Amino acid sequence: MSTNHVELSPTPLPAERPDARNNVIALLAVCLAALMFSLEISSVPVILPTLESVLHSDFKDIQWIMNAYTIACVAVLMATGTLADRFGRKRVFLISIALFGVASLLCGLAWNTPLLIASRFFQGASGGAMLICLVAVLSHQFPSGAERSRAFSTWGIILGIGLGFGPLIGGLIVALVDWRWVFWVHVFIAVLTLGLAIAGVRESRDPHARKLDLAGMLTLSLAVLGLAFFVTQGADTGFASLPALSAIVVAGVSFAVFLWVELHVAHPMFDFSVFRVRQFSGALLGSAGMNFSFWSFIIYLPIYFQNALGQDVATAGISLLAYTLPTLVFPPVGERIAMRFGPRIAIPLGLFVIGLGFVLMFIATSHAHTHWLALLPGCMIAGAGLGMTNTPVTNTTTGAVSSARAGMASGIDMSARMITLSLNIALMGYLLVLGVQQHLKTALPGSLDAAALREMAGSVASGNLHAAPAGMAGALPPEALAQIAREALTHSFGWVMLYAAISVWVMAAISLAIFSNANSNARAPARQ
Repeated sequence: MSTNHVELSPTPLPAERPDARNNVIALLAVCLAALMFSLEISSVPVILPTLESVLHSDFKDIQWIMNAYTIACVAVLMATGTLADRFGRKRVFLISIALFGVASLLCGLAWNTPLLIASRFFQGASGGAMLICLVAVLSHQFPSGAERSRAFSTWGIILGIGLGFGPLIGGLIVALVDWRWVFWVHVFIAVLTLGLAIAGVRESRDPHARKLDLAGMLTLSLAVLGLAFFVTQGADTGFASLPALSAIVVAGVSFAVFLWVELHVAHPMFDFSVFRVRQFSGALLGSAGMNFSFWSFIIYLPIYFQNALGQDVATAGISLLAYTLPTLVFPPVGERIAMRFGPRIAIPLGLFVIGLGFVLMFIATSHAHTHWLALLPGCMIAGAGLGMTNTPVTNTTTGAVSSARAGMASGIDMSARMITLSLNIALMGYLLVLGVQQHLKTALPGSLDAAALREMAGSVASGNLHAAPAGMAGALPPEALAQIAREALTHSFGWVMLYAAISVWVMAAISLAIFSNANSNARAPARQ
């Protein structure tokens, strides 16, 4: 039997099997890289209250622990594609995996907040590079046909699983081991991913790769950093203070230089002509809408669960599943709506559903003694809206332009997501502190100076419900003070939820208006 089998086997099979096996190994490497990237986004928010306690961080530090990651992603996203095309996609992919593992090790070793923020920046830069490279690797390894479709579908599912289950995994790790293992687990995954990528990924280059737009990369990153710093630090030092004014001037000048560079450089990072394609612009507002609401709010929702509702870190991770799991279930619904009615209906409708979820959460928090179950419908509807929106946005941004510029369009979409995420982390944090401050001002007996009130508001916003300014020591029993702080936190979260609902509905309206005037066959002219 075995001899006959060997003799009857077609001769090409031995040559084909290594390729098929390598493709499977490469897909495993890509999926593990995607899992690392998505877990690092969604598992860290649930441990932020823990980090605030063990590292003695304040509310601004918590914001920068997340923003360092997203701003670093913005800095490298577009440049990495060019570097990978020139020096080899496999080579840059391997380097980015190794650097992500090193950065994750450093995050876990950090003994104070500045070191953790610096390590998170390093981790975000390597994670952004890894994300761009894995898409390029998939495109080369699976060039066409059903195999390509299955590969991209598998990658998308794994990315979604990481985003959906990240809060639960992060909460369980902190409850069972230590917060450092939320970062260290990626060291082991990175080693395994590196081995699979070396074995299975084929090298590829673009002989006509463009030059690196270093000026565009630096000026855009500086603009985002300056604006995020203005919002985050201005809330503490005052928006008219010298640091805040300096930051906004740097942001404005950097952005103006970025626009000039992109319009005059021979090989721009951003080709602004794609914005004339209304399909592309309408979908891009979908990207912004998701980060004006859903993804930026996931940074702060664990604080609400743990401090306003009194949940422990593991329970908060489980509670967050109501917010994240619908994002895995509802993408097929969004795809069907897009296929039947087009993105002009699917994307604004998905954004509207996200806003509806936030309105329901806002209503739930407006009642005294809010229970987690009261938030459940709003969390699930917001997650469903995100699931309905994300896939049509991704498909439309890449499909609205010619295939030659699909990579650039995807890079703009990803950059828009990271930029709006970074800015809205800062904006939501500012609104949270401001809301707490206003409630404390009216609820606390006597009068406090602005600096003491602002300091207490920042402590309460980060989850310290027993913070009392020096001038109030002994004025209220600790239980009464904690109750006022909890009410202030709940009241302020209502502000943030309302901001998210209004913002995403505004984005939905603008997106619908742009789509309404779009020519479905429009394509941007190639830049000369």
